[in-house]
Amino acid sequence: MPASKSKSAKSTATPSDPATAILRQHAEEQFAAELAALTAADDRQRPPNWQLSPWAVATYLMGGTVGDTEISPKYVGQRRLMEVAIATLATDRALLLYGIPGTGKSWVSEHLAAAIAGDSTRLIQGTAGTSEEAIRYGWNYAELLAKGPSMQAIVPSPLMKAMTAGKIARVEELTRIPADVQDTLITVLSEKTLPIAELGEEVQAVKGFNLIATANNRDKGVNELSSALKRRFNTVILPVPSHADEEVQIVQKRVESLGRALELPAEAPALTEIRRVVTLFRELRSGVTEDGKTKLKSPSGTLSTAEAISVVSSGLALAAHFGDGSLSAEDLAAGVYGAIVKDPVQDAVVWKEYLETVVKERDGWRDLYRACRELG
Repeated sequence: MPASKSKSAKSTATPSDPATAILRQHAEEQFAAELAALTAADDRQRPPNWQLSPWAVATYLMGGTVGDTEISPKYVGQRRLMEVAIATLATDRALLLYGIPGTGKSWVSEHLAAAIAGDSTRLIQGTAGTSEEAIRYGWNYAELLAKGPSMQAIVPSPLMKAMTAGKIARVEELTRIPADVQDTLITVLSEKTLPIAELGEEVQAVKGFNLIATANNRDKGVNELSSALKRRFNTVILPVPSHADEEVQIVQKRVESLGRALELPAEAPALTEIRRVVTLFRELRSGVTEDGKTKLKSPSGTLSTAEAISVVSSGLALAAHFGDGSLSAEDLAAGVYGAIVKDPVQDAVVWKEYLETVVKERDGWRDLYRACRELG
């Protein structure tokens, strides 16, 4: 007899079983111990249906110590930004996390939902092909043909599920969704109801429901939000890290976490190598060297913190499987080139100029220069 399927959307695989080990756990599963410690110690007032108080949510995001439990920081940056985001979700206003790609919008969105609702899985991924049904509801056509329109024939969207459960819904890349589909959210955000026209009924949101959306300003094919929809969001702009040390810290923590998850048989990357990648990306991103003496051309890509994490992680995999396990300039070179040269003509000129005028002349960077030159 086949095993019955769980009603929960969450996977039942356990990391202890190598055959079914999960590559990436949801935030509420990965940091369950931290959330449990915060829940036990949290004696402050909680908004309706919240798992934690706003203070505890901020502690979860920014890090701290609760009893004997160390809470790891999920966001490195201005605490006030997180406080504004959390306070927004405690009201009837939806939250829009905005900024260039790679500034941690999706990461913050997931952890906010995990801390507030205990569930970050009510997710709508925005694309150019996202339909109105993906946001509102769909139909079980077998049930529809057999018995006609009814609540039983409706296939609820993650948004509808969040409304009925009083949880947080997430919409990733809102500006990738066509404008007419975006506006489906207006009634939900203003009236806190989802009309079901076919049945003459509506779904009303339970206390605790809210929505977190993310959007970036560098995506080709962006659909601007209508003014009516913009008014229903409080916008928090997540900037790139203001200081190199902050960015190095972010890259180091995320790379170490990825290395553990992927079980890479390599040494933890040296801070020296991480700092070189971060410095290189920050200089090309800002168009000037860190000492302010040399102006630079910027490539077409964003060279975000997320891309720096990707470069170091890829280098770590090369070192683990094709090297001696220690991250070197040779392991970083290919990833650096791939991140910078998106346009084979324009970006190649920018990279070559930077390589010859900055990397070649910088003390301690000769190995990186040689590795990049050998790569061609």
